[in-house]
Amino acid sequence: MPLHLGTGEGRERPLSVNPFVGEANPAVAMTEAPPKHRLPDGPLPPSTAYQLVHDELMLDGNSRLNLATFVTTWMEPQAGVLMAECRDKNMIDKDEYPRTAELERRCVAMLADLWNAPDPGRAMGCSTTGSSEACMLAGMALKRRWALRNKDRYPARDVRPNLVMGVNVQVCWEKFCNFWEVEARQVPMEGERFHLDPGAAAALCDENTIGVVAVLGSTFDGSYEPVAEVCAALDGLQERTGLDIPVHVDGASGAMVAPFLDEDLVWDFRLPRVASINTSGHKYGLVYPGVGWALWRSPEQLPEELVFRVNYLGGDMPTFVLNFSRPGAQVAAQYYTFLRLGRDGYRAVQGATRQVATALAEHVAGIGDFRLLTRGDQLPVFAFTTAPDVTAYDVFDVSRRLRERGWLVPAYTFPPHREDLSALRIVCRNGFTADLAELLVADLDELLPELRRQSGPLTRDRRAATSFHH
Repeated sequence: MPLHLGTGEGRERPLSVNPFVGEANPAVAMTEAPPKHRLPDGPLPPSTAYQLVHDELMLDGNSRLNLATFVTTWMEPQAGVLMAECRDKNMIDKDEYPRTAELERRCVAMLADLWNAPDPGRAMGCSTTGSSEACMLAGMALKRRWALRNKDRYPARDVRPNLVMGVNVQVCWEKFCNFWEVEARQVPMEGERFHLDPGAAAALCDENTIGVVAVLGSTFDGSYEPVAEVCAALDGLQERTGLDIPVHVDGASGAMVAPFLDEDLVWDFRLPRVASINTSGHKYGLVYPGVGWALWRSPEQLPEELVFRVNYLGGDMPTFVLNFSRPGAQVAAQYYTFLRLGRDGYRAVQGATRQVATALAEHVAGIGDFRLLTRGDQLPVFAFTTAPDVTAYDVFDVSRRLRERGWLVPAYTFPPHREDLSALRIVCRNGFTADLAELLVADLDELLPELRRQSGPLTRDRRAATSFHH
């Protein structure tokens, strides 16, 4: 989240108010326009305040045309009504809102079953504001378990815990390592491998490694990391050295896709080395932002000292969150979606989204100007770059021109060791229909002839060419 700096008002004009917005006197509405950067001296009529905010927000991009975000941008009207009914409930008040707490518990149980926990009834879990918080919690548990195992030598000046991951991880993992003083050991990209290599991950592990993060659905290209192969490499490491390194699966997106579309893929708690999994309910969990989920395969994976317990209705509700107050509406919406769709419904929705992604990727490949990096057949996400013989324009030119037509398609450079590679990425979500995909294709086909006539790419600073950086 950006840090917004305050702005001195100085000679800046106040907000502009349409005279007809005034409750009764248009002249008053014009002369008593509120300032922008300090609190107004007096109140405004509710209709005026609403119209001022409403009109400014019209300049935001259309969320349905935002092909950069993984976050849900469409839900059924009934879900919106349910969320409105729950918007005043504070999720942390489990004594006061025991049924909301019960819905959270049921969602955890459903996810534990979906992810094949050995004993879903013993799996530990909680809702969060999103995968970023869930990853922080998982990382904290990994670090505390490692610290407890090494309490004879940690803390000490010459002992620093580390976490092994691919360079493609979401930025929340870099934040975790920074905030909790953990060394981030990142496996770089090599050639056409854009995510974690199992052997390279195992090679970076030592007695100070708290865990390895495997991503089920990389944000860079939508591909699954080979979780089972990572676990196998760590099994071999344990046989050779005795080091027992747990794995956390960052399933922010893929953990709500693979169980329905890739049932034979073994990535979850079926692998004994997988200690914890997170997902974003507000991504392919199909709920408006923000809700995430963090689960541990058993109580042994979550140190008791990190868990706070709240008694409600004579029961025991464990809580392990960074945030305190947050709305319960998203948890209710998640439970609604689980009930509404079931396994067959999720399979149908995710399958339709993947069909849109693969068909769109096939069309992009058929144009001839682009080279696919992924095809949308894992996450319904694909990345592509310009073909080697395309010199008149680059991916940043394409992104900029599509934005002129309302489409938000991010262009970005890849991390070490593939900084030479720049790509576009399209995220297909429920609500991005085949009809909308055809409109995107039509706009892309229409702007390409003009791009081909350029004398060269117009981008001078690739880092400033887009606000998307991950």
